[in-house]
Amino acid sequence: MTRYALITGASSGIGLALAEALARRGRSLILVARQRDQLESIAIELTQRFGVEVLFRACDVGEPLRLSGFLLELEEGERQIDLLVNCAGIGTSGPFLAQDWMTEQDLIEVNVLALTRLCHALGNSMALQGGGQILNVASVAAFQPGPWMSTYYASKAYVLHFSEGLREELKSCGIKVSVLCPGPTRTAFFGTAQMDTAKLDRLALMSPEEVALHTVRALAKNKAIIIPGRRNRWLAFSPRLSPRWLTRKIAGAINKAYCPR
Repeated sequence: MTRYALITGASSGIGLALAEALARRGRSLILVARQRDQLESIAIELTQRFGVEVLFRACDVGEPLRLSGFLLELEEGERQIDLLVNCAGIGTSGPFLAQDWMTEQDLIEVNVLALTRLCHALGNSMALQGGGQILNVASVAAFQPGPWMSTYYASKAYVLHFSEGLREELKSCGIKVSVLCPGPTRTAFFGTAQMDTAKLDRLALMSPEEVALHTVRALAKNKAIIIPGRRNRWLAFSPRLSPRWLTRKIAGAINKAYCPR
């Protein structure tokens, strides 16, 4: 029976790059994102290039009712999913009190609640199948507090700790859990978060393809925490060397510099 890798946030950025990297290795895919037209064209292209089966489903995982409907479809279907990639995520920047609350709620729905629900639903399916693999996408932001992006940083800290906890819990079910913590990557994330992309363009950011290549190699080795790039590994480690008050002040100063004016 064909087994599938299900990827959320698959229409662009790291999610799309992971879809391509997995298709290149012969994996059948189920791609999930909000943009149906984009998903359809991506599915056709990957099928033509790599000769794999690529299914897609337009679904905003941040809307609980739509996510419920999608999970019900998966439960009633016959397709087995042995790899879940939770890549869907959004960010906001600027003073917390100045944010529109609905935008902050959307961030929590997507980054925290939807990811957790997908792990629960598909984790149970994998346990019944005798095993599988889960990759949750966090960020190097997960290792420290982040003033002026407080909700985003906190959501990624949740993903990191949740994933590490699941890794220990699900070993006995034959389910491997990894968490990807990329550094700043050249994607549409910064524009969506309304950050100063002109300043960011001057930084040597990793490409989504570089992140994806590193990730699929680390997944094959069942790495617990995946941090692509030497500089990013230093960013993740450096908060351990400083007192908490200094770490948050430095992070806040950096984030504030890239916030919308």
